[in-house]
Amino acid sequence: MGLGSNCTVRVEWVAAVSLAAGAAAVGYLAYRKFLAKDKCCKAMVNLHIQKDNPKVVHAFDMEDLGDKAVYCRCWRSKKFPLCDGSHTKHNDETGDNVGPLIIKRKEA
Repeated sequence: MGLGSNCTVRVEWVAAVSLAAGAAAVGYLAYRKFLAKDKCCKAMVNLHIQKDNPKVVHAFDMEDLGDKAVYCRCWRSKKFPLCDGSHTKHNDETGDNVGPLIIKRKEA
């Protein structure tokens, strides 16, 4: 076995390692693009409410609130902007601790 065959083995080894590293990089990037998206979206605040608006704002007159109003702060409520308790599931899935905004009329 001469010096030439030793160089050939090294070149083949370097080519194999380069190919494996390239495949691993492509696999990792594909994973982040397609599979890791679910985790990203779960952590995202507003998934679907008025996404065509640059800023979602709701205003109410104090007289229209009644004795108590409960507003969503997790953006998961099906009755948005009112709270329907969806924050409980959101908190369990993400480890968050968000709760509703509760506005009550002061008792005289």
